[in-house]
Amino acid sequence: MLIKTSTRFDGSDIAASDITPQPVFERRRQFVLSAGLGVAGLALTPRAFAANAPADEAKLAATPNPKFQVSDTQTSLKDITSYNNFYEFGTDKGDPVENAHTLQTRPWSVSVEGEIHNPKTYGIDEILKLAPLEERTYRLRCVEGWSMVIPWIGFSLSEIIKRAQPTANAKYVQFITLADPKQMPGLSSNILNWPYSEGLRMDEAMNPLTLVTVGLYGQVLPKQDGAPVRIIVPWKYGFKSAKSLVKIRFVEKQPPTSWNQYASSEYGFYSNVNPDVDHPRWSQATERRIGDGSVFSPKRKTLMFNGYGDQVASMYQGMDLRKFY
Repeated sequence: MLIKTSTRFDGSDIAASDITPQPVFERRRQFVLSAGLGVAGLALTPRAFAANAPADEAKLAATPNPKFQVSDTQTSLKDITSYNNFYEFGTDKGDPVENAHTLQTRPWSVSVEGEIHNPKTYGIDEILKLAPLEERTYRLRCVEGWSMVIPWIGFSLSEIIKRAQPTANAKYVQFITLADPKQMPGLSSNILNWPYSEGLRMDEAMNPLTLVTVGLYGQVLPKQDGAPVRIIVPWKYGFKSAKSLVKIRFVEKQPPTSWNQYASSEYGFYSNVNPDVDHPRWSQATERRIGDGSVFSPKRKTLMFNGYGDQVASMYQGMDLRKFY
């Protein structure tokens, strides 16, 4: 396994314009200036948005699985429901909590299709009964440099894959998310090609860590966190964990993915968390855990495969992880 050794800066002096697409940054800067926030506004932490966090949703029972727990301190419910990336509802971190109330999560169905013997469309209530629901505490790392620890609720994606019975031609699994302009004001943005598309190689999709996620913190998924069903892939950067799923497709060729289409030199198909391989415009060697404090608080070192190397590293043995980033 070949891994690039980083010789670049540690990310402590990254400019805001370097950690978001330029059009997004310009809109954020204009908002800050027009609101009279100035430099102080740029120092807002996730906790600044906590007052806008929604009330608890419907409770969802799940059994903690001790095989899938990390000992890190969990990120607060307020923080993870008020500081989100969900461009379908806006590009600022506080936009989803403000705008996602328009999302209609019932009725909801997910089509499982493509190179399989048993295509099927599942309603959300069927999905909830496909397998016993487990609570798994996972780390999640964003490519922008922030991370969190969340008690997710769901079951391994392999449960759906086994029922689908892929053909010999199925080499990849593609995830397609909802794209409804009537519900999602962010679709008016031309930053990404909609609908949002992500994908995994078949062995990655079958890995027990890959989670069909229907809840967090003992409740159904809040809308701004990808309700009613999403994928969590904890050893990859967060944009691989597609939200508000409507299709799971089994395909022979590597599927197009939204951020790779946006900037293929910056967002690769694999997108494994690797602190030794820089993003072209900043270092990935360190991260800031949401809730740790302000933007001036010390960062923590980023772990290879986000700390899940024992469970996933064997899938990439012999691969040049600088080439297959």
